[in-house]
Amino acid sequence: LWSTTTLLGSFMGSFGGFITFRALVGIGEASYSTIAPTIISDLFIHDLRSRMLALFYFAIPVGSGFGYIVGSETARLANNWRWALRVTPILGILAVVLIVLIKEPERGESEGSPHLEPTSYTEDIKDLVKNHSFMLSTAGFTCVAFVTGALAWWGPKFIYLGIKMQPGNEELSLNDVSYKFGIIAMIAGLIGVPLGSFLAQRLRPRHENCDPYICAFGLLISAPMVYLSLVTPQTTTSFCFLFVFLAQVTLNLCWSIVADILLYVVVPTRRSTAEAFQILVSHALGDAGSPYFVGLLSEGIKRHLRTTTSQTSEFSLGIPSMSLTLEDNSHNITDSLLSSNVTTESSNLLAQAASVVSENVTALVANATDFVSQLREERLFEIDIEDTDSNSFTALQYSLFSTSFIEVLGAVFFFLTAIYILKDKRRATRSSLGTQASLE
Repeated sequence: LWSTTTLLGSFMGSFGGFITFRALVGIGEASYSTIAPTIISDLFIHDLRSRMLALFYFAIPVGSGFGYIVGSETARLANNWRWALRVTPILGILAVVLIVLIKEPERGESEGSPHLEPTSYTEDIKDLVKNHSFMLSTAGFTCVAFVTGALAWWGPKFIYLGIKMQPGNEELSLNDVSYKFGIIAMIAGLIGVPLGSFLAQRLRPRHENCDPYICAFGLLISAPMVYLSLVTPQTTTSFCFLFVFLAQVTLNLCWSIVADILLYVVVPTRRSTAEAFQILVSHALGDAGSPYFVGLLSEGIKRHLRTTTSQTSEFSLGIPSMSLTLEDNSHNITDSLLSSNVTTESSNLLAQAASVVSENVTALVANATDFVSQLREERLFEIDIEDTDSNSFTALQYSLFSTSFIEVLGAVFFFLTAIYILKDKRRATRSSLGTQASLE
């Protein structure tokens, strides 16, 4: 389904047909992502399971980065974006062959509890909702997915707009930036995912509840890295990509750990339901909605910038005319005084005063005009209403700042997970061994 709908979507001539097949791709992806981790949990236990999950979750950051590279290069070589979608079915056929060769294990076989009987879907959901560790880690993982989706969708475009503002980069293409972004995403995934698994395996013997702490601190480190990557592309390309790399490495610490948390706080017969629930929530509130949210916020900020620009332009354009008006009025005052019946001495004094006022006002207005011009050049006072790239960059920058706050929120959820995780883990272990799980 995944590969077929991807291929069919590339032939659609209307937006409605294209978006329909892209939605069907999500069904195939969700079906695969729900079942695959539970199969791994039934095949392996303890640290070996953690290592296998880390290997499996390479697919998300590494595959995403590989997709940027292959997709952008295929579209460039074929001079048609549709061919970028036609590469996926080739890899899909290979995946189907590998899946056919897998022998499905019994639920809980690796943990010595194949005797567990499945319960109804309603009972599964009720139990999962009461599982604090599962719900809080799902909330934290949703924040991770939110940031991942927003940066994956808007990151290359934002960096492209920023680098293009640098002198000499006017001819830069978006494909060039997407290619580099993809390479960075792949390398960050290759480092971040196994690093998170390695830290968890090393720290668990001494700190049994270390998993959510690793996720939390990873997000807290990633948040300022994301911020720095958002304020540097218009000035320095190298540092921008460096901060993107560091942000993604620390963000990728969470992937295999969150999957591991789910598997050891949920009994084997409910893991597929738990995976489905977590995927639904994390996609619906995370990476599925974050690109739209960031785009909507960006458009609102852009409209505000245009309104401010228009008002500022009118004000700054009015300053020189105000200067001329004040100067003319001062001369009129002087002429009127000279032609009036006041004494010569008083007339001369008033004329001198009017002249001084005129000179000072003219100098003040001239200084104000220079000040506004300087602010224009430094882009502190306004953005040129005709400079659409600059408008888009600033609006997108402000909207992407929200991802740093979401990362901090995700860290809070993982810190809360650490409070309940040992209790929920022991309860799941007792249930898997066939003993009565009593709540303390």
